[in-house]
Amino acid sequence: MKKTPIGTKVSWPRWLAVLRRYFSFFALTAFIVSCCMILFLRELSSAADVELTEVVIRKASILTFLNVLLLSLLFTLLDAVRRKIMVDRPVRRIITAAEKIMEGDFSVRIQPIYSLGSMDGFNTIIDYFNRMAEELSGTETLRTDFISNVSHELKTPLAVIQNYGNMLAQPGLSEGQRREYAEAITDTSRRLANLITNILKLNKLENQQIFPTVRTYSLSEQLCECFLSFEGAWDAKNLEIETDLAENVMVDTDAELLSLVWNNLFSNAIKFTEPGGLVSLSLKTEGSLAIVTVSDTGCGISRETGAHIFEKFYQGDTSHAIQGNGLGLALVKRVIDIIGAEISVESEVGKGSTFIVKLKRSLHES
Repeated sequence: MKKTPIGTKVSWPRWLAVLRRYFSFFALTAFIVSCCMILFLRELSSAADVELTEVVIRKASILTFLNVLLLSLLFTLLDAVRRKIMVDRPVRRIITAAEKIMEGDFSVRIQPIYSLGSMDGFNTIIDYFNRMAEELSGTETLRTDFISNVSHELKTPLAVIQNYGNMLAQPGLSEGQRREYAEAITDTSRRLANLITNILKLNKLENQQIFPTVRTYSLSEQLCECFLSFEGAWDAKNLEIETDLAENVMVDTDAELLSLVWNNLFSNAIKFTEPGGLVSLSLKTEGSLAIVTVSDTGCGISRETGAHIFEKFYQGDTSHAIQGNGLGLALVKRVIDIIGAEISVESEVGKGSTFIVKLKRSLHES
């Protein structure tokens, strides 16, 4: 059985469609006019006491039939003009725009239709069509940028690994050089593994393949555990650490997802703070909210960078690009959105940054 491809228009021949409309109007008009004429003649005959002869009835019938033919033709022409203006033209505009989108042109938009007739239905379709085109345009831009950025981010560590691998294969290397090259390959491989892991996590989050597993737990304990896991990192940089955590603050959310937020914020705070600097963590309550603040005295970010800091692969300070891949804060923002929390950043170049996370406390908090 042959299937009709989607988008293929199946219709009667044009002349047959015109005839069909004409006979539809003819039948309707004949019925209405005949009923009216019969009623009129009956009333006339009864009121004027006039006898309707066969000749009179035949003459009236012929005249009525011709009137019906003429009226049917007139209605058909008027309907054709109406369809041309109020149906065919808007439909053609929508089809033309849809064909452009199918060809990959997501910039196309349809202007609303203004006429004396009621076009609310078509304008509603056009409004939704324009919204769809706008969403597709944004999605296509994100997809293109994502592929471009992923390709770039993968090429860089692979090139480093290849270069150090070639250097490691050279004869006559000292033990110190061999160890240096091997450590460089190991560190770069670790960053590449982290990049791929973050890409997979972000892809799952954005495609809603990860759903929150809500349970009640202590946010105070989670923050302590996550922060202490970075003890080796802050000791290596001789950082000063300040903590001010309210006790027994309970939340109802997904602990595993929220740990991604803390790990990324703590990692960035330590990573971008110069040796001897200060990193602080606080947890306070304000009404029904738990407020977590992560501050550092690192390089800080500019106002322009702050506007894009939660976008994928965005790195405002290229001098620190080797330390990250621009996915950590994108993961943080996505998790924050999923669990229904809020995140904001306050920063000044050269003075450090402060990230503030607000989430609802548990209703079962003791």
